[in-house]
Amino acid sequence: MKVTERWWSDRMEQELTLVRWGHYGVPVLLFPTAGGDAEEVERNQLVGHLAPMIEAGRIKVYSCDSAAGRAMAQKVGSTEYRMWLFNAYHRAVAEEVVPAIHADSNGPQPIVTAGASIGAFNAVAMVCRYPHLFSAAIGMSGTYAIEQFIGGPSTDDLYFSSPLQFVPGLEGDALETLRHRFILMASGSGDYEDVGESFAVAKVLGDKGIPNRVDDWGPGYMHDWPTWWEMLPLYLDDLVP
Repeated sequence: MKVTERWWSDRMEQELTLVRWGHYGVPVLLFPTAGGDAEEVERNQLVGHLAPMIEAGRIKVYSCDSAAGRAMAQKVGSTEYRMWLFNAYHRAVAEEVVPAIHADSNGPQPIVTAGASIGAFNAVAMVCRYPHLFSAAIGMSGTYAIEQFIGGPSTDDLYFSSPLQFVPGLEGDALETLRHRFILMASGSGDYEDVGESFAVAKVLGDKGIPNRVDDWGPGYMHDWPTWWEMLPLYLDDLVP
């Protein structure tokens, strides 16, 4: 049921790990939180809460290391390096992780992305940057204005990594494709939650005609794994046949 792959990513100049749970079904790429590795979602029981869908063959769950989020959380290198790494990480996911998922799935097929906190940022960013590769994003308790955690002046790498920055400038085929995708953002309003970040992204998406929705789960849900245990199975059950 569980398969692990590791390889050297030339794009990020470091090793990358990809883990799969399940055998059949729609591929779901689940991004860890800021400093998480590929197995964080299993250790924190999120994969376990998806077990009924995995065992029924409705979904296969993949997760890869949060390399850029880890560098941000640990303040590795300069601010310019940390911005560069987010851009490189997204390229590595699109050009290395996605082909690995396709090879494991008997050919290309649309992938659903999901994640919590910084994982939500990556999930939403990947669909917005590469809509030809992904069908939908589920962002839970999202932290989308990542510049507040990186510091330093903005760079082109940050611009192309952050939906809040690059989506307003989208035009042409990429925008038209993205208008046929769906971005779902859910957040509580309990401790350490800020649903306002999701509404800020929703406005940027809505202004460009990109389908999206924000769900506020209220003050009983805080920025922690039990919130995401409830959210993700519910939303995947709606999105996946």
